[in-house]
Amino acid sequence: MAASAVKEVQARVDELRAELNHHLYRYHVLDDPEISDAAYDRLYDELEALEDEHPDLIAPDSPTQRVGAPLSDRFQKVQHLTPMGSLEKVTDDENLFKWADDVRRRLDSDEPVSYVIEPKIDGLAISLTYENGLLTRGATRGDGIQGEDVTVNLKTIKAIPLRILGGDAPPVAEVRGEVYLPLSGFRELNERIAELGQKLAPNPRNAAAGSLRQKDSSITASRPLSIWVYGLGAHEGLQLSSHWEELEWLREHGFRTNPFAERLESIEEVAERCRDWERRRTELDYEIDGIVIKVDSLEQQAILGALHSRPRWARAFKWAPMTAQTKLLKIAIRVGRTGALNPWAMLEPVQVGGVTVSKATLHNEEDINRKDIREGDMVIVQRAGDVIPQVVGPAGPHAKGTRPFRMPEKCPLCGTKVEKPEGEAMHRCPNRSCPSRGLETLINWVQGPADIDGVGEQLMRRLWQLELVRSLPDLYRLTKEQLLELEGFQEKSASNATEAIERSKRTPFSRVLLGLNVPDVGWVTAQNLARHFGSIERIAEAAPEDIQEVEGIGPERAEAIAEWFSDEENLRLVGELRKVGLRLEAGPEERPVEGPLTGSTYVITGTLESFSRDEARKALEAKGAKVADSVSKKTTGVIAGESPGSKLAKAEKDGVPILDEAALKKLLRS
Repeated sequence: MAASAVKEVQARVDELRAELNHHLYRYHVLDDPEISDAAYDRLYDELEALEDEHPDLIAPDSPTQRVGAPLSDRFQKVQHLTPMGSLEKVTDDENLFKWADDVRRRLDSDEPVSYVIEPKIDGLAISLTYENGLLTRGATRGDGIQGEDVTVNLKTIKAIPLRILGGDAPPVAEVRGEVYLPLSGFRELNERIAELGQKLAPNPRNAAAGSLRQKDSSITASRPLSIWVYGLGAHEGLQLSSHWEELEWLREHGFRTNPFAERLESIEEVAERCRDWERRRTELDYEIDGIVIKVDSLEQQAILGALHSRPRWARAFKWAPMTAQTKLLKIAIRVGRTGALNPWAMLEPVQVGGVTVSKATLHNEEDINRKDIREGDMVIVQRAGDVIPQVVGPAGPHAKGTRPFRMPEKCPLCGTKVEKPEGEAMHRCPNRSCPSRGLETLINWVQGPADIDGVGEQLMRRLWQLELVRSLPDLYRLTKEQLLELEGFQEKSASNATEAIERSKRTPFSRVLLGLNVPDVGWVTAQNLARHFGSIERIAEAAPEDIQEVEGIGPERAEAIAEWFSDEENLRLVGELRKVGLRLEAGPEERPVEGPLTGSTYVITGTLESFSRDEARKALEAKGAKVADSVSKKTTGVIAGESPGSKLAKAEKDGVPILDEAALKKLLRS
């Protein structure tokens, strides 16, 4: 090839590399892409083709060199240019303030002390060495002095620049960061592992570490690892005076620094942020187990020094872990008010996120067996925020003699043969006279729609067994004298209970509708019915085609609702509820809200980590959105949590946009 042609190819290769690196930075570091994935792929394919034709033009920082390194039998030990120290931890304000006092004492100066804080990522600490701007080595923290060389695997992570951006790269720069696996990617990875019948990763940190130590870098590349860079180790030619300046320099030169890092002027502000982030930690799509706090001034850091490789100028404010391992004693079944058989886990008590957990959610038979959870196993339990704990999966090999779970063939309450309707995930008891329809309806009423203080499940079971309360109207006919005859009740407690029952007559109409146990009427449908018709009489008079006009109600559901209201026994129940004083007309608070999401309709399916279904519904409605129970042509989007049902499949089939929990939070903020 002529020299001019070679120069032309070289120029095009350089141009493509620069353009691709720019778009990688926009996408993986700034989360602000400028071109579509298809347009990026076209540029990448052109570069790959040119390099295939001219292998002598391949450079180590080319975007094509991120994947495909040969298998490694082991990882070589390499020495860090400067030690990667570990951090002393504090777990409360008292010890945080003691550390701040020690810092001031050691500095022995009136000069103010500022601090930089950022979320402590629960991932894998790594060190990246750049020489004249080019990434030459990447290593794990190891013992802080030596780590393992995982350069080929780190190069597959697109958020790590292969070359420092800008033309002012120092001769040497050791960049420190934390590789992590987003929670959404962690769930997807465990689903794939479960399908292969392999041991699940207990938490995102273990999953990230295992992904980074793969001998085949193409496996690492297949996993959605990312990085937050948090500082510099050894470096030459940089004149920086503070840690905050380090973060700014890193951000300006193509590195992904955490957007929640802050510079604060007092330790009291630091303590306040630590408390705030403990409450907000579930808002993030990655796990954090605390806050890292550093003295900002590099001069002050040098004076403070380190003790046994632990810097005196930094602390990690740590919180209780959100996952734990314990033994699954039994998979129990509770029959709900609609006849659904709900499995739940009885656990050996264990501390998770600062709370003792002995029970946890199990969704359905299909989900239990997909995760291969068995009685007698050690299991991983997860608790995020204030939501009900969940069993993530087995924590190791199955215990000897364990068997896959099977739903009982007969209802535990009435002995009727259980059914599993086609297309549904739940098994159900079809017996409409099953105690679940009576007792469970009462328990649901006092704990859910009416939320009656001091009147809970245990009392309702006693009243049911004594045949004092067998229906909702019976509850409102209950007298203080009847309660005083029960063991454990005194004048004060009996008065409190009957007064609380009396106050519950003010329960909003939509919640009364929910408590009636009308087929296929959940939280969302109950509110939509209340808004649309305004009173129970109008619903009872409505024909199926009128009910079908309500948001989220299709022909089958409309028929079922109309059938319920045509039943004489149900109408008698409604009449009795009116006599005892319950609200059967919609109030002002049940009218639609005008807001930025007015005109949109969302459906929620699966289990969310940071919200209950009711909290998510209220948050959307507060912005003006409607929330429906089923997917239709009017659906704007489906919000899918863990273990979504058939609604997700229908949304995918109909081309309805799917939003995860992070997208929901972004929607609510927008």
